[in-house]
Amino acid sequence: MTDPFLSDFLAAGVDADEVPELAALNAARPLLDAFITLFRGTEAEVLMRLLVLREIGREADAPRWAPEALRARFTYLDAVKLETVLKRLRDNGLLAIGEDGHYALSDHGRNAVAAIAMLLRFGEEEDAELGFLTAQLAGLQAVGGITAESLGHLLSKLNDLTWHFEEAIASGSEFRILDARRRLSANGRWLERGTELLNRLLADPEVDFDIARIAQRIGLAQSRLARADASFQRALNKIEAQRVTLGASGISSSDVAAWLRGLDAAAIATLAAEACASVPELPLLAGGHELLDRAEALLEGGGTATAADTTLPPADEAATGFAPQAEDLRLLEHFTHRLEALPAPQPLHRIIAGGGFAPASYRLSLLALLADGAESGPEEGPVGSFMRLPLEVEFGDTLTAVGEDEIAAMTLGEVRPRAAAPA
Repeated sequence: MTDPFLSDFLAAGVDADEVPELAALNAARPLLDAFITLFRGTEAEVLMRLLVLREIGREADAPRWAPEALRARFTYLDAVKLETVLKRLRDNGLLAIGEDGHYALSDHGRNAVAAIAMLLRFGEEEDAELGFLTAQLAGLQAVGGITAESLGHLLSKLNDLTWHFEEAIASGSEFRILDARRRLSANGRWLERGTELLNRLLADPEVDFDIARIAQRIGLAQSRLARADASFQRALNKIEAQRVTLGASGISSSDVAAWLRGLDAAAIATLAAEACASVPELPLLAGGHELLDRAEALLEGGGTATAADTTLPPADEAATGFAPQAEDLRLLEHFTHRLEALPAPQPLHRIIAGGGFAPASYRLSLLALLADGAESGPEEGPVGSFMRLPLEVEFGDTLTAVGEDEIAAMTLGEVRPRAAAPA
């Protein structure tokens, strides 16, 4: 290894050639230099290099680009900045330029683009790391290049998930347990694919001993994760037994906790401003001699401490006259009368607008029901009258700007009277 700066990181008397762990990294210097080129500099510079490199590699049918074609493709970039990015990529071996002056991705450039594309693909999903590691192992197994190191990355991720789930259960927090359970469910398909991969790997009688040993440990880690769902359910059952319902409101302590979690620090401080009373520090009204006299009297039996009254207050009769609130259908009836008098087709946003966002959302949901088919409605009542209106509702695939009545934009559509059937 000829890098003079490596000696700055090594202990005194240690030569870089004496560290075998550096040999693999040194052998991959060209590929590492490609990534160093991509990610050295400011965030804006890194983004521009990735943008240009990905766009050049996106064209599979015609992978060679003339300079004029590149300038036409990146018209939204400054011409001088584009030339700087192209020169940086070309000088560091990410882009190759032929004798005809056309640009194309080099081998290292294409490998870098492919690796970044895979990471971005898994970055769109929860727990992208487990999906990426499993897919990487499946690809290595397909080409016969699976290693103990690659399996070790998967084992480390599975152990990290196990630790996270155990911490959530130990916390006793309903919300942490539910989040961990959703995370386990999101990782279910990757755990199943990992199990299939291990079965194929261990079925090979010629598999390397180190690989088989780590594969067995991965299987044990996956078994622990498979049992985690039952542990989550037991913990949630304990929390359910301690949940308190606030009177006849139907609101539980979990609902209140969830509402409080949605507030910011300022709102919580405002709620607690008048809920916590500060206790003033009272001066000591008795001196040392008085306290000593009192203690001596108690020790000699001259006084008896007054027993605290611990009896419970009498029970009160719980209110039993709770009646459920009747459903208010006045908005539905008024909307029905409006539509009955509809003389001609009207845009959807004009029909539902009025009264703010909440009433407009309610009217839009009613029209969605009407568009699904009037035959499914009840025969009597306001809902049945609405469902039998002779109207046709059509929803489009685009949005239209509204800009009023608390509605910024909504789906383009039309409400029109149904044409009379021919006699």
